[in-house]
Amino acid sequence: MTAKASKAAGSGKIHLKWVRSAICAPVKHKRVVKGLGFTRLNQVIERPDTAAIRGMVKKVPHLVTIVN
Repeated sequence: MTAKASKAAGSGKIHLKWVRSAICAPVKHKRVVKGLGFTRLNQVIERPDTAAIRGMVKKVPHLVTIVN
């Protein structure tokens, strides 16, 4: 039981990096980048590793990468 709890606690965060500009991207992609919390290019942020965040990253894989 404790191994499961520690495994879930260890994978609770995900590090994301904004790698490409969203200038020529569609408005929906710009909103996803802003919704993730990015404010400037090459910024690395930490978010909870949830299905919602993973889905947002999956929508813009050409703009955002998973660092760690």
